[in-house]
Amino acid sequence: MKKFSEFRVGDKFFSTCSISPKELDEYFNFSRVKNAYLEDHGDKKQQLVSGRATLSRMEGEFTRLSQIYGNHLIFIGTDGDPEWKNKSTRFLKPLYTDEVLKIQYTISGKEDIDDDYGKIAVDFEGTNQQGETVLISKKNLYRIKKEPPREN
Repeated sequence: MKKFSEFRVGDKFFSTCSISPKELDEYFNFSRVKNAYLEDHGDKKQQLVSGRATLSRMEGEFTRLSQIYGNHLIFIGTDGDPEWKNKSTRFLKPLYTDEVLKIQYTISGKEDIDDDYGKIAVDFEGTNQQGETVLISKKNLYRIKKEPPREN
């Protein structure tokens, strides 16, 4: 696990995952999303994964990275990108269940909050198994404790 002081703007971290039909159903049950288009998958073996479900998994994978896990970290919002009229996320291509999602995380900002906490901005970029960009999300903000908890 990296300490806040060790993060540098431009640092990149990587992860790979997929979302199974069961996991997608669990997400829909938890989030209470009701969307006929997403539910009507008929005889297809693969379901379209909603953008929010994809983004949620990407954030979950971020918190599990060896460089991150163990830190006191909390998502505090998004700033968006001025070039995108301050929107933060773009869904560019569909992702389907059981497709491989390759994720790149880039530290795009870092600043002190106070003596105990700092803030990091993290850009997410996900590509499918064909190498096509599925999702870009910029300036996801996290408050992070400067000194991680001590292990016993």
